[in-house]
Amino acid sequence: MWRITWCLLLLAATCWQRSYTKESENPPSPGHVSVVIVGGTGDLAKKYLWQGFFHLYSTQVGKGYTFSFYGGGLSPDDKGTLLLFEILKKLKCPSELTAERCALVKEQFLRLSQYLQLKTVEDYEKLSQQIQQQLKQEGMVEAGRLFYMSVPAFAYADIAAKINSTCRPPADAWLRVVLEKPFGHDFGSAQLLATQLASFLKEEEMFRIDHYLGKEVVSQILAFRKNNNNLLEPIWNKHHIERIEIVLKETLDCKGRIQFYDQYGVIRDVLQNHLTEVLTLLTMSVPANLSSSEEVLKNKLQIFSTLEHLERKSVVTGQYQSYNEEVQEELNKTKDYISLTPTFAGVIIFADNPQYDGIPIFMTSGKMLDERVAYARILFKSDIFCVQDYDSVNCKPKQIVFYLGHGVLEYPAILVSKNLFKPSLVNSGWKEVTEHKDVNVLGLPLSDYFIQTPVVPKEAYYELISKVFHGRKDSFISTENLLASWAFWTPLLDSLVRAYPRPYPGGVANGDLLNFQLRGREVAFVNEAVVNVIQQGQEENFQVMQGKYRGVDMVSAWATELVERLASDLQSAAEEAIRDEGQFHLALSGGSSPIALFLQLALHQYTFPWHHTHLWLADERCVPPTETGSNFRMIHDQLLQHVRIPYFNIHPMPVLLNQRLCVEEDGGAVLYENEINQLVNASSFHYILLGVGEDGHTASLFQDSKLDESAERLVTLTESPSKPHQRMSLTFTAINKARKVGVLAMGRRKHELVTQLSRIKGESARYPITKVQPTNGNLIWYLDYDALLG
Repeated sequence: MWRITWCLLLLAATCWQRSYTKESENPPSPGHVSVVIVGGTGDLAKKYLWQGFFHLYSTQVGKGYTFSFYGGGLSPDDKGTLLLFEILKKLKCPSELTAERCALVKEQFLRLSQYLQLKTVEDYEKLSQQIQQQLKQEGMVEAGRLFYMSVPAFAYADIAAKINSTCRPPADAWLRVVLEKPFGHDFGSAQLLATQLASFLKEEEMFRIDHYLGKEVVSQILAFRKNNNNLLEPIWNKHHIERIEIVLKETLDCKGRIQFYDQYGVIRDVLQNHLTEVLTLLTMSVPANLSSSEEVLKNKLQIFSTLEHLERKSVVTGQYQSYNEEVQEELNKTKDYISLTPTFAGVIIFADNPQYDGIPIFMTSGKMLDERVAYARILFKSDIFCVQDYDSVNCKPKQIVFYLGHGVLEYPAILVSKNLFKPSLVNSGWKEVTEHKDVNVLGLPLSDYFIQTPVVPKEAYYELISKVFHGRKDSFISTENLLASWAFWTPLLDSLVRAYPRPYPGGVANGDLLNFQLRGREVAFVNEAVVNVIQQGQEENFQVMQGKYRGVDMVSAWATELVERLASDLQSAAEEAIRDEGQFHLALSGGSSPIALFLQLALHQYTFPWHHTHLWLADERCVPPTETGSNFRMIHDQLLQHVRIPYFNIHPMPVLLNQRLCVEEDGGAVLYENEINQLVNASSFHYILLGVGEDGHTASLFQDSKLDESAERLVTLTESPSKPHQRMSLTFTAINKARKVGVLAMGRRKHELVTQLSRIKGESARYPITKVQPTNGNLIWYLDYDALLG
């Protein structure tokens, strides 16, 4: 029966084509386009892609283009053809077409669409031959070939290789390949996939799709900012914006998607892509030319370099209570299996640039919440104190809301509170809403907003397919932007591997269980949850321990708690020194161990008295301070650029003098020693923080460092066994004059050294760290459990 129906449709379509050709006496001839949906009978193709390409065809059919559409799949031709026909016969016509015209366009589209098995290299060769044969028989010029990969990401590289080897068009025609997320699981996997694809496809040929960029409100954020620049420019900054919120709430659970979702979770599924794209559009510099894809992508990329490092305390996570049962059922897990995959996450993000410094950006999403809604809100500070008449417009919140749809409003819109300004329409396809429902949106009744919305709502995939067809790259994810996003999110994801998300019941029953708040530069749930505690291993119940090591004080804990304790001790030492002397002199060593401490100090010890702190270096590599190997560069990047310390309180070691590095005749060590003598009372630092290498060296004092000739010197040049060999370092004389000395050792690689040192009494020429013995001060070791227990 379906064959008869198909033939009738072809006959009707042929009649329509003849009549349409008669109407269009001289249609333009831009060329022929072959569209191939690989995975053409799958769920995504069924829901969105065929409808999107039908919409594209209906808008282009009178403009001279000719088309062929192929649905490719693993099924044999006869079975796949039946599946494709069932999809195509349900296609809906665009609202702008009359019923008669729609019927004709749909018939023509059906005539131009067919199913092909695309499984082997030979199948792709047959596809290419069929395209070439059609072009030759009908005398058409080829414009390009568009492949849409509606398949799992693990198949991308293989299919790209087949397209590259068999289906490339001639040099004067274009090739465009659309890829659906996920684009990797973390930075490493994304980089590997990008490398594999780059072996077969050029960057300009790849269109990584994020359907959020096709949503009408999202696609108009830059246009809104540009069209209203004269009003926004004075207030779009840290002096006026109180906070930014980017929210996607869902009411559905994960049933049917568990196999995918349990590998990815809410952060990978939604935050790393959809919501991060919205973040970049809100915070990037508005391009001078919005039609320049290159400029848009470049400005987006620049934002990632300003985003501050995310860590465990930057996020709260939750998991709806029935999720584990769904995992056990769909993945055939036993009843005692526990998944730690979060279905809810709330993240705090800060951008370190002059425009947005200090503005908290809240990003949140979750399954099984109370409503389905998505929006981005910019809430502005209020400079008005209302004594009475609190309902006056000037006493209400000042905000701009990019409302993506659903929720109480139900339609996509851009809303600007009337106590800000009346915005210009983003384009001619939008209209102002003047009739309002009796509902509130984010604390304001609709009557208190200026509202604009699309005249005719369009589906995101329709818009993005059209942009692929026209070669517009700005609404897609470039390789550089993809890797920058993964580089930003991966450290946070790594920190959550063993984190237990907070259970929540789902829906309105969640109450205030998932509400979270900002505490300094970290987030925490507002209310403590009463939950069943999952019994952990003995080692995970260790708290901070104090004891003795080599006859002096020792503090030990797991790495996170140890760093928190060390930061707290440093702050106590600083406050004590400032109370007694008005300033705090701190010397820091290089290496990898203190990086976590620097981030703790920068992002969480927000009451640390930096204004009265002088920062010195315990040692330095003889490299320019701009190089990544420089201790000063590392301290600058991880600490100094995040805190407000007076620049004249920062004392880098002068390793570069007279355009030379660590030349003794230039006297850099003497200069630094003189600076210490002038500024540090009795040349006695309040606190020196040291590390210890696996060979027992500390600062840049190694086993073979010859210090006898300069026993009383505070600073000296030394030689390292590893590159760069030349170093500058505080001497043991300077170190042992300090009021307090801390030694930080972390990681399993230090376990053998820590064990060896515990057996040595007094000094050992083999282990320079044993010579650290403050004369009138205190020495304390900070050892994490990996270093202490192995």
